[in-house]
Amino acid sequence: MNQNYNTSALPTVVDRATWQAELDALRVREKAHTGEGDAIAAARRRLPMVEVDSTIPLIGPDGPVTLLEAFEGRHQLVAYFHMWHTGQPAAAQCEGCTFFNGQVRELSYLHSCDVTYATFCQGPYEESVRYRNFMGWDVPWYSVQDSAADLLAGRRFGLLVCYLRHGDRVFETYWTTRRGVEVMSPTHGLLDLTVYGRQETWEDSPTGWPQSDGYRTSERAFRTNGRPTAQWSRLAVGRSDDLGTRATATDPHCCQKKP
Repeated sequence: MNQNYNTSALPTVVDRATWQAELDALRVREKAHTGEGDAIAAARRRLPMVEVDSTIPLIGPDGPVTLLEAFEGRHQLVAYFHMWHTGQPAAAQCEGCTFFNGQVRELSYLHSCDVTYATFCQGPYEESVRYRNFMGWDVPWYSVQDSAADLLAGRRFGLLVCYLRHGDRVFETYWTTRRGVEVMSPTHGLLDLTVYGRQETWEDSPTGWPQSDGYRTSERAFRTNGRPTAQWSRLAVGRSDDLGTRATATDPHCCQKKP
């Protein structure tokens, strides 16, 4: 629980008719926001694309495969580029990538629309897939350690990329990073619906609303007691966080990062 969480500040209490009238006025803005989002998506569908080498090598569960093979026969591929700290224990792995990548779970709906989702991890396959298994994720997982420069083209890990396959050719159609990857996080969308929001200092909230000083609250929530927050439930049910490195550790404070 956020230690700075103070609920002494509350919204004004009114009768239901007054409340509904205020909500109806807000709904007009929400619908406009949805419409603008639809217009942006329409523009996104009209972007040009750039060809990438379909033979770029990845490492998967059965060894080397190509970027083309990562499509699993479908025509579209969405890949999240997961940061990795090679040789470090699970507790030291990226809390942000763990937060976002871990919320993409049910893939059948994407598959029904001819879209494959996969994780392209920065680290070596055998080490990083142990992390995937520890977390209980079942998304396709590939190491792009040796091909990152070709795939990223000057960008950094922590981004989401969309690809299109046309025959044996592969094209990159869109990419985003930073707040753009919030599309992967229903947590943020749900927090935005609540009265206190994300409780971050950049938000325009009424005076007295709970907000964190300094490091952003939601990002602090990525890491709890020295670990990415979601790891604790995995440890509680007895899963091993051994990544096969000499740096394996279960001490919650061994690799605590400063904000």
